Amino acid sequence: MESHSTSSTASRTAATGRGLGIALWAAQIALAIVFALAGGMKVATPAAELAKMAPGFPLALLRFIGIAELAGAIGIILPALTRIAPVLTPLASSGFVIVMASAAVLHLVRGEFGELVVVIVLGALASFVAWGRFKRASIVGRERDSSTRLHLEEGRQS
Repeated sequence: MESHSTSSTASRTAATGRGLGIALWAAQIALAIVFALAGGMKVATPAAELAKMAPGFPLALLRFIGIAELAGAIGIILPALTRIAPVLTPLASSGFVIVMASAAVLHLVRGEFGELVVVIVLGALASFVAWGRFKRASIVGRERDSSTRLHLEEGRQS
């Protein structure tokens, strides 16, 4: 009887882990799309139009933010997907949390309360990905070759 409950518990744990992984990937993809579009717009829009869209902001700052958003969109997907330096995924997500916190302060100061809903949702998604990839469902990186793997295993046994 115990083995049945143990296997049932194990399967529930695996299903929960799988569900968390799916939710994290969905959030990562959503964040990547949103930030790639926002960053691409800031980078590709002609200076005169961009100045009209964001009055009072230096063009260089807007372009920098756009490039950072594009880099974050790549960083939240590519390292996790390729398993090359996967720690960059939660770091990119943490960067988005900082960007969204800054955006929330800016919108509050400017009295743009309607913008806060989107900022809060994106910040919450980014927080979820950072938490999930740092604490609950981190992605294991690829090892370069068998000699690296052997070296790592020897280090763990010491």
